[in-house]
Amino acid sequence: MSVQSPIQTPTGGGPVMAIFAHPDDPEFVAGGALALWSEAGRQLVYVICTDGSKGSSDPNISPPDLIAMRQEEQRGAARHLGCEEVVFLPYPDAMLEPTLALRRDLAREIRRYKPAVVVCFDPTAYWVGDNYIQHPDHRASGEAALAAVFPAARDRLTFPELLAEGLEPHNVDEVYMAAANAPNCWIDIGGVIERKIAAMRLHKSQVRNWDGMAEMLRGMSRQAGEPQGLEYAETYRYINMRR
Repeated sequence: MSVQSPIQTPTGGGPVMAIFAHPDDPEFVAGGALALWSEAGRQLVYVICTDGSKGSSDPNISPPDLIAMRQEEQRGAARHLGCEEVVFLPYPDAMLEPTLALRRDLAREIRRYKPAVVVCFDPTAYWVGDNYIQHPDHRASGEAALAAVFPAARDRLTFPELLAEGLEPHNVDEVYMAAANAPNCWIDIGGVIERKIAAMRLHKSQVRNWDGMAEMLRGMSRQAGEPQGLEYAETYRYINMRR
C-alpha cells in the first residue's frame, strides 16, 4: 500500500492479524478493511484478548454461558468476513492490563502466524469524539499489541521460552490502529459496508436494536469518509514498519 495518499486500498500479500480486546471489536471498528483484505486474498487471523464474560446485562445468564455464546458469535462473524482462524486468550473481560504476560502471549501468536499486517486499537485514545470514553480493555490490548509487534516478536532474545516452543522471531510490516483520534489513513469501505453490518449482526448477544446499530455504523462510516470525499470509510493511524 502506498503511503503517499491518505486513502489506501487493501491489496494482496501476507496474513493480516486483528488483535482486539473483545468478541465483536474486530467487526465494529475494522470490519470493512478486514473484508477487503479477505477479498484481496489475504489470510485473516483474529486474536481476542478477553473472554467477553462481562458483556451482558441479562441477569439470567452465567459468565461461562456468556463466554461460550460470545465465542460462537465471534467465530460466525469472523467467517462472514473471510476469517477462519480465531484465537481466544483467557484474560478476564473488563480487567485487561498491558502486562508482560499478555505481551508474550501476543508475541507468541505473531510468531506463530507471521502476519504482514497487524490491526489493533490505538492505545493513546482515551476517548473517541465527544460522546464515548474508550474502554480500558481496548487501550490495554492496543498497548500490548504494539509492544508485541515491536520489539518482542522481532527480537530473538526476548521471551526465550518462545524459541523453546519452536517460534522464531518475526517482523511485522505494517500496523493499523483503529479508533484513533489522529488518523492518517482512510480505507474506502463503500463496497463492503453492508457486509460489515451483516457481520456485526451476528453478535446477537450484544445488540438489541439491530436497525439502530446498522444506522449507527453507516453514520460513523459516513462521518469518517467525509474529509476524504468517501461515502463510507474506516480511519486508522498507520505505521509503516518496513522503512
